[in-house]
Amino acid sequence: MTAVKIIKVLGTSTESWEDAAREAVSEASKSVDNITGVEIQDHTANVEDGSITEYKATVEVAFPVRDGTQ
Repeated sequence: MTAVKIIKVLGTSTESWEDAAREAVSEASKSVDNITGVEIQDHTANVEDGSITEYKATVEVAFPVRDGTQ
């Protein structure tokens, strides 16, 4: 049986929420090994003068917990 750890990561993009989610996963993968899944928790944005200037996606990233013998 494998234990899975879940962390929350906030990604940002000036293009879209999808890009923000991709950015969150890309950045998390730089320090987290073996990401096995993600869940998008929340979508938010910054607005200036009636237009979205920055998209934000809060992403839960799942990965197996190492047992220390590896």
